[in-house]
Amino acid sequence: MSDDGQAVTPAEITCQTVFVNTESVKAELERERRRQTKRRITTSTILGLVVVAAVAVLAAVLMLPTLVISGSSMTDTLEDGDVVMTLGVSDLQQGDVVAFYHNNNVLVKRVIAGPGDWVDIDKDGNVSVNGEELDEPYVTDKALGTCDIKLPFQVPDGKHFVMGDHRQTSVDSRSSQIGCVSPDDMVGKLALRVWPLNRFGPVS
Repeated sequence: MSDDGQAVTPAEITCQTVFVNTESVKAELERERRRQTKRRITTSTILGLVVVAAVAVLAAVLMLPTLVISGSSMTDTLEDGDVVMTLGVSDLQQGDVVAFYHNNNVLVKRVIAGPGDWVDIDKDGNVSVNGEELDEPYVTDKALGTCDIKLPFQVPDGKHFVMGDHRQTSVDSRSSQIGCVSPDDMVGKLALRVWPLNRFGPVS
């Protein structure tokens, strides 16, 4: 029976058959499977790299003492808030930047002279070791600074004469409050600045 009440004969009944292209469906399923596989591989690779990086940083921190710089006695070489890693103190050389213990604090200075060397500093802050004036490109403003030792000064055996790069404000071996430093009191030589990232690189 039709909507208008008329009878519908069998000849008037039609049927539509939908043909599905199974090859197209298979191809689409295969493309989706490949997309998912690629997504899983990419995610796994990224996670793997993150884990490797985290392990490397953790191992470095555990094996190498890490310090956060506080203060301005080593500017412009090091800035307040810099994070640095240190190495051992064997074979110390003039110019090495070292961290050492002093009165339960850790100080950071630069090695100027070794055991037995003679250190002299003129009123303008020019430093000489064993009669030869040092070339100090790491010092922006030279100054005699806080100095109460008698110059020229001979470094005691087994110790090192250290100074901060910011000569006007640094309290170091020029002051009897700090004096010269023994390797036994040293944390290590500063090797690498790891923070901030825009200044990442070796400490020199």
